[in-house]
Amino acid sequence: MSQTYEAEKQVAIAAVRRACALTASVFNKLAKNETLLKEDESPVTIGDYSAQAVIGTVLCRAFPDDPIVGEEDAAYLRSERGVAMRKRIVELTNEAFTAPLQLGEKEWGLGPSYAQSPEQIMDIIDRGSYSGGRTGRFWTLDPIDGTKGFLRGEQYAVCLALIKDARVELGVMGCPNLPVDASSPDGARGCLFVAARGAGAWQLPLTAGDPGAPVRLTIPTCAQDALNLLEPAEATHSRRSFNERVAELLGITRAPTRMDSQAKYCALARSDGGVYLRIPHDVRDRAMIWDHAPGSVLVEEAGGIITDSRGLPLYFGLGRTLDGNFGVIASGKPVHAQVLEGVKKVMEEELT
Repeated sequence: MSQTYEAEKQVAIAAVRRACALTASVFNKLAKNETLLKEDESPVTIGDYSAQAVIGTVLCRAFPDDPIVGEEDAAYLRSERGVAMRKRIVELTNEAFTAPLQLGEKEWGLGPSYAQSPEQIMDIIDRGSYSGGRTGRFWTLDPIDGTKGFLRGEQYAVCLALIKDARVELGVMGCPNLPVDASSPDGARGCLFVAARGAGAWQLPLTAGDPGAPVRLTIPTCAQDALNLLEPAEATHSRRSFNERVAELLGITRAPTRMDSQAKYCALARSDGGVYLRIPHDVRDRAMIWDHAPGSVLVEEAGGIITDSRGLPLYFGLGRTLDGNFGVIASGKPVHAQVLEGVKKVMEEELT
């Protein structure tokens, strides 16, 4: 790998790996009454809070001046209604903090002597309140991207990205349930994906010390009749009828691959699918920067291209959201123009 952002890469890999181990533990212990509903009624588990606390702690120890744009805040956990959940979060987070150091880790608030108080854990969760913006350097994280997939024991991802002056420079994603080899879906599971600007895209073992060698990812040239679409598993997250019409125009006959989370970007980067297409139902379907930041740099460093439905690059300098962008089209470079043309044609059809 290139030396680009080498220190940040080491820290991000360690943080995501430890957070993935925590989320796996949470899943194994999960009970239905430990699920909280957000305002949009998507399920959020205690794993979100615990994983954000772990990643936030590592980042703040290693890079104390870097702000964080995180998905969660601790307001509910500080309330009287959140007492029981807070207790479980403190317990699980301290289990993750105090586990022995693994290969590649340093004492970034990790190790047997680093248990933290409930207030310290709530404070680190609240460090994720930064608003983002056009200038400066900050991290953005989604502690469990694809919470419904997580609760089903299917695909989810722990996602972390470094943004500098509105451009994603580094992305790390852990996918605990993704097969190591897509051609062996019943084989070993658990992958880590890493991309740094100018340093390529890589798949690594999810577990530190695993003997598997890093694999460089390159999206190959692919004929249109060999393509298929990668889509969100939830029908409410994308317009399937729209995608079907785009596929028809492009002569794509293979069934779409549907999965939760930014694991779709990982699948695209290693050629498990040909095109990631997400066209929201309307402009009010707001995407957040953590939903796409690490996946975008992974696709680009694998030799692909990612834009919105107008062909414009995704812009990460508008704060916490991707307002101003509409939809996502990610693919290998040779087919992107055709996919974009198909998307625009279907949009025109809808206006007539």
